[in-house]
Amino acid sequence: MQFIDQTKLLLKAGKGGDGIVAFRREAHVPLGGPFGGDGGNGGSVIFEVDTHKSTLLDLRFLKMIAAQNGENGKTKKMHGADGEDKIVKVPLGTVVKNAANNHIIADLTHPFQQAVIARGGKGGRGNFHFKTARNPAPDYAENGESGEELEAIVELKLLADVGLVGFPSVGKSTILSVVSAARPQIADYPFTTLVPNLGVVNVGDGRSFVLADMPGLIEGASQGKGLGHEFLRHIERTRVLIHVLDMSAPEGRNPIDDYEIINQELASYKMGLMQRPMVVVANKMDDEFAEIRLEEFKEKYPDVEVFPTTALIAEGLQDVLYRVADLLDVTAPFPLEEEENIGVLYSFQPEPERFTIRNLGNGNWSVEGDEITRLMNRVDFEDEQQVMRFAISLRRMGVDDALREKGVQENDNVMINDFVFQFTEISE
Repeated sequence: MQFIDQTKLLLKAGKGGDGIVAFRREAHVPLGGPFGGDGGNGGSVIFEVDTHKSTLLDLRFLKMIAAQNGENGKTKKMHGADGEDKIVKVPLGTVVKNAANNHIIADLTHPFQQAVIARGGKGGRGNFHFKTARNPAPDYAENGESGEELEAIVELKLLADVGLVGFPSVGKSTILSVVSAARPQIADYPFTTLVPNLGVVNVGDGRSFVLADMPGLIEGASQGKGLGHEFLRHIERTRVLIHVLDMSAPEGRNPIDDYEIINQELASYKMGLMQRPMVVVANKMDDEFAEIRLEEFKEKYPDVEVFPTTALIAEGLQDVLYRVADLLDVTAPFPLEEEENIGVLYSFQPEPERFTIRNLGNGNWSVEGDEITRLMNRVDFEDEQQVMRFAISLRRMGVDDALREKGVQENDNVMINDFVFQFTEISE
């Protein structure tokens, strides 16, 4: 099975349907009035957990995922149909981020959990909404809103309680295969584990936990060397780490050096991995010099609890499992995002401005704001009445007064998105 744990997608929600202009024309119904219906809402892009999926392979070769647009309104005040939502099935443990700022939009950690990632636009109102005593027969309607559109980074972070870490070929896969029903690839050469493997471990006293065997780390893994940087993200959700040391010292390596290098890589990586409780396992104790190396390690680190094991014959592993289960009982989940500040700082935060105004010089100005953009998207600028209503809406938002305060003059050019207007006093 190919393991895919990160991909980037363009997500596009559906546009809301346009409201329509229609009038009631029936026999024996004098002055029937406006009769145009509302447009339907656009469909949203929704991510949903599918417990039968284990990779993001289905999304790997997709460039864009789009939801359905809403239908336009109909006569007789009939509402256009809402656009169909696009449901995207993803594995448990999927994280969706906004590629523009790397902020987490959704963290899907529960079976069948749903999250709206891109929300569909609202449908425009038909002309029957705009009937007033002064205007009993309005001949304009609203356009539908555009749906949200964003580039998203989709990551899979395994939902493991415990992670096995250490250099390649120290026996992590062997430990997983012995204590669980998982069957990872095992061989006597480095990097046989190319993808994380999961197994459920039953301790024996009624407790159980999910154990993940991570690909081996090397020096520089936190900076992207080897396979470590690609898979270190899967350790982020773990609550306890099992650090496996090879006491047979292959290729002249020293277990003390291995311990220090791996810990340095964990500390250099984000998410505070070294804050997690760690159980140190001295594996391959059947080597003739293993006892000597274990004593050297204990002399260097007398305060570190070490569990000697020979995973190949399952010797010493039960004590490790009990210790890990005890730590899980008292260790809360760690936050998915790093918290740089400890404590809570309460301060006054002014409300964000609804729009901004810039003086471009020579009688030219620009007005920018998300609310104004959404309002513009609902206006048909070929309809004089809708343009007038748009101008009145800007005045009610305070745009006119703000422009005057900045120094705008009569007939100055005001640029809003791709349109240029002349500043002229109007009356409602």
